Amino acid sequence: MKMETRKRLQSLLDEAVEKGEIPGGVFLETREGREECCLTSGYSDLEQGKPMERDCIFRLYSMTKPVTAAAAMALMEQGKLDLAEPVSSFFPSYWGQMVEEDRHGRVSAQREVLVKDLLNMTSGLLYPGYGKPAGIEADRVFVELDERLFTDDPMSTSEFADRMGHSTLAFHPGRSWQYGSGADVLGAVIEKASGMRFSEFLDRYFLEPLEMADTGFAVPPEKRERLAKVYERDQDGWKPYLGNHLGIINAMDREPAFESGGAGLSSTAADFTKFARMLLDGGVWDGRRILQERTVRYLTGGRLLPCQQQVYEQCFCTLAGFTYGNLMRVAFQEGGFYQLGNVGEYGWDGWLGCYFANDPVEKRSFVFMTQCRDGGILPVVRKMKNVIYAESLG
Repeated sequence: MKMETRKRLQSLLDEAVEKGEIPGGVFLETREGREECCLTSGYSDLEQGKPMERDCIFRLYSMTKPVTAAAAMALMEQGKLDLAEPVSSFFPSYWGQMVEEDRHGRVSAQREVLVKDLLNMTSGLLYPGYGKPAGIEADRVFVELDERLFTDDPMSTSEFADRMGHSTLAFHPGRSWQYGSGADVLGAVIEKASGMRFSEFLDRYFLEPLEMADTGFAVPPEKRERLAKVYERDQDGWKPYLGNHLGIINAMDREPAFESGGAGLSSTAADFTKFARMLLDGGVWDGRRILQERTVRYLTGGRLLPCQQQVYEQCFCTLAGFTYGNLMRVAFQEGGFYQLGNVGEYGWDGWLGCYFANDPVEKRSFVFMTQCRDGGILPVVRKMKNVIYAESLG
């Protein structure tokens, strides 16, 4: 990477902090297995004046989802998970589910929710807050999940999945698309299919072989000084956000009963880059095969049906040119993007602004970490990627 490009990237990151877009961040880019740059700016703790560091730990929220999808692929390779299998095979509560139709009210689902629906967000299972029966019923489950976090009877991963099976679906499985709780249910399916806790499966097949020592569902005491604070903005600027959201314990100070496949992991930029590079290298990390190359192609090449794609584009208007599959966005339409890039790029982001993308064409991996409420894909990420691609095109 040219020095002027590196300086421009640092300037963009600093500007995002100065303008209040983020309290601080870490940006790490690799190309063909080599680190091109690792940049930091701002603070991991504004009140204590702690600068953001390369090894800061961040709550990934939905950037957990690609790891969960990879775990499902590993079980598929082992012959323990069939993506066409009904979820009711693991949780009987998914048998005979009902769907809320606009014209006819509650009707029987035309088919069962399949494991593949959990991976593609085509199940009809929702997150809270959608204002329809499926969303209202999901809200009840998530409220109880949060209320029981610190009791003697916290809700487990499997209990959560079973409870969601009693919920009304927002649409007939496979007939539409909606971002929801499918990845959390998938974490419980992985437990049933593997015969071990979700965290144990991830440790054995991904985190340990990838040497992701700073990644997990909790942060041990000796590492908590590196855990970045979460912030939210009001009219006076940044203030700490201390809430627990979607069953995730903000403090990350204990092993949770609910190991969320959709939002539960924390990690560092360097750790997550190992996972990203493994995918870019066709399933191999440091000479060890984690997934088969054909499996990685399947994992990273998802595509929605036209009826699903239309809804997806309505939900994520800034992701024009992308489709969705296996819990990740996938670029498929040349010239349709709001940013420079290549067809075949894939990745996902999180509620607090963490983001990753892999570009198989140029063998690039981008990982950005921050901790601001309702972050999603931030403008600074698109700007920094544009600068990098402009150099590579020049």
